[in-house]
Amino acid sequence: MQRRSTGEVLWQPYGSARSVVVVEVNGYTIEPGANLTGADLQRANLEGANLEGANLGQANLGQANLAEANLLMADLTGANLFGANLYWANLKGANLESANLGGANLEGADLYRANLYGADLYRANLREANLYWANLTVAFLVGANLEGANLGGVFLYRAKANQDTTWPEGCDPVAAGVIFED
Repeated sequence: MQRRSTGEVLWQPYGSARSVVVVEVNGYTIEPGANLTGADLQRANLEGANLEGANLGQANLGQANLAEANLLMADLTGANLFGANLYWANLKGANLESANLGGANLEGADLYRANLYGADLYRANLREANLYWANLTVAFLVGANLEGANLGGVFLYRAKANQDTTWPEGCDPVAAGVIFED
């Protein structure tokens, strides 16, 4: 259990980190299907948390640790995930439309059929991420690292990138409709 100097509980697990079903973080109940719209979870440690189907629209998850978290079918529309750690997170079918993922670590994350329409992925690490059938239409990919990512069937129409964007071997971003900025 972690506490602030005032004694306020920041993290109260109800099970081990690998079998977490329900936890309390900053006064919010973290569980599958939770309604966390607009929640302030900045810098929260949610490693391995189960947020399957949760509503995190407009939530502040800046610099939060969501490594290996289950965010299957979660709604993260317009959420702030700037600098968040989503290493090997399950984001299958998640809605990340217009989310701020600038500088986020999504290495190895599973984004199969995720909606990243208009998402800001400036300098995000998507190395080895699964983006199969993901929607990255009009996403901002300037400086993003997509080395080794699975881009099979991905929608990149009007996504923005630059010379610092790293693509997987064999990927032709221009043919996919990516717009390159200077």
